[in-house]
Amino acid sequence: MKRKDNLKKTAVVAFGGNALMGEDGNSTYAEQMVKTDLMCNKLLSLFNMGYRILITHGNGPQVGNFLMQQESSAENIPPMPLDACSAMTQGQIGYMIEQRLRNTFTINNIKKPIIVFLTQVVVSKDDPAFNDPAKFIGPFFSKEDSEKLSRDEGWLMREDSGRGYRRIVASPKPVDIIEKEEIADMADRDFVVIACGGGGIPVIRDEAGCLSGVPAVIDKDFAAEMIGNYIGAELLLLITPVDRVAINFGTPEQKSISKMSLQEAEQYYLDGHFPPGSMGPKIQAAIQFLRSGGKKAIITSLDCIEAAIRGEAGTQIIHCH
Repeated sequence: MKRKDNLKKTAVVAFGGNALMGEDGNSTYAEQMVKTDLMCNKLLSLFNMGYRILITHGNGPQVGNFLMQQESSAENIPPMPLDACSAMTQGQIGYMIEQRLRNTFTINNIKKPIIVFLTQVVVSKDDPAFNDPAKFIGPFFSKEDSEKLSRDEGWLMREDSGRGYRRIVASPKPVDIIEKEEIADMADRDFVVIACGGGGIPVIRDEAGCLSGVPAVIDKDFAAEMIGNYIGAELLLLITPVDRVAINFGTPEQKSISKMSLQEAEQYYLDGHFPPGSMGPKIQAAIQFLRSGGKKAIITSLDCIEAAIRGEAGTQIIHCH
């Protein structure tokens, strides 16, 4: 999508769905609210630095849990399809972030308008991801339980970074954002915009241009990069459960990276250091963001946001050292 030029510096902040959950992916709503409060308070540093902000978020754990709830009551209530579940969790998480951010503003005597967009994101019906599911959703299971779920429920399961086994679904790449002009308009008017939650509701266009949902979950990092480039953001901040990116992950040669150039990030990705179901999408999104005119991408944890913005934590990806 065409990049817009902006006079005011803009940051897109993308929170992983896991960043708002516990390590087992089974946090209560109240526990997620506590993490959202922490998240909103961490964002104050960006506002104090003069950034206007667009917030997006993942929904992998939440949409997986919601889908399980739908399927468990299928005998009594017709379950919703995956795209509808994505819309529901996008609304729920957007509501949660907006409410807690408004409370943070009230406590800190900040007057800023906030708006949440229920966002549809177009994918291609021919995307190869539909034949090669790789997106983790829902909670973690033991190997034994995952095998039982595969056998009894027909779920596709895969190990997630040594932390347990999770369900996987198709994760096609975004090709367009339906509400991009409205999102850009609100950002230009200095609204704090919450959009493209969960990567957006996945839809396809038919030959007449009409939309329909598809059973998939779009990676929020790609949607964040796309909307960030469209609104002319200079910073892409990707929040993950880890403080820094590592190469040779899980081996004796594991090494955390504090800063890498665009060229180094591209080479590490080609060398296979960042798998598609884990850090791969974040690195790919950062690479594309910089290629399209963005100035900096930062990957870090919720607790390290402020230090990462100061250059004291996280992994910074820039055009050159």
